[in-house]
Amino acid sequence: MKIDRLIGILSILLQQDKVTAPYLAEKFEVSRRTINRDIEDLCKAGIPIVTTKGQNGGISIMEGYRIERTLLSSADMKAILTGLQTLDSVSGSNQYLQLMNKLSVESTTNLALNNSVLINLSSWYKSSLAPKMELIKNAIEQRELISFTYCSPRGESVKRTEPYFLIFQWSSWYVWGYCLQNKDFRLYKLHRILMLENLHQEYEPRTLPELPVQPEPFGPLSIKVTALFDPCVKWRLIDEYGPDSLIPQEDGRLLLKFNFSNREHVLNWLFSFGDKVELLAPRDLQDDLVNGAKNILHMYGQT
Repeated sequence: MKIDRLIGILSILLQQDKVTAPYLAEKFEVSRRTINRDIEDLCKAGIPIVTTKGQNGGISIMEGYRIERTLLSSADMKAILTGLQTLDSVSGSNQYLQLMNKLSVESTTNLALNNSVLINLSSWYKSSLAPKMELIKNAIEQRELISFTYCSPRGESVKRTEPYFLIFQWSSWYVWGYCLQNKDFRLYKLHRILMLENLHQEYEPRTLPELPVQPEPFGPLSIKVTALFDPCVKWRLIDEYGPDSLIPQEDGRLLLKFNFSNREHVLNWLFSFGDKVELLAPRDLQDDLVNGAKNILHMYGQT
């Protein structure tokens, strides 16, 4: 967009004494004539830009116009680079890094090497996630309805939604918007979205409520689980519930007390530990585990 290019040109002129039109044309991937028009627009906006011809000629901002020569410090640029690299790790492209190159005179490569913080949000789902995010992002910008099939514990259902935000929280990406079927604002996990499409039907933006920031809502945490775990799975328990949730026992096992909201989720989670967990409570959940184990034995012809 032109406004992005004008801001980029101004940023460069604030950081360098003098640049040439060919340099700007190459950096912003436009013609020299376009750069000349951009310089004229900046002048009309009140920025005192001076152009000189000859061997040492170029484009610069009139001396004395500015007190600060840069809009951003090196530390500021590193923080921005970290954020842009994070977005690139999700999209699987260099779109945001290219933006950084346009705004930064200092080598982006050097900035990356000197940056002590690296964030990578890519996942095994990158190939399917990036197209979904791009489609939803465009729909949000154009204020257009999206449609998709959503997989939840209650089964599959088709949703028509007014998208407002892409959100990364609870280690996953979500789209937050107004569901026309439920007549309420809902949060949908992108991994569970199938057959996503932009309906290209504009919607009138609503007054937005407060964004959901609490732990993922699966329902009331009414299932109080107490279990003993083999120490060999300590790493996983720490990953999921933190070290403070574990109580070491005399025999070396680890006691965990935690509340769950979904019975099927608890059972599947306990089964995933195999014989490395002993469920102490609740008793009715013990019965479900035993019956589940019997069903598995029967499936493989065991008695």
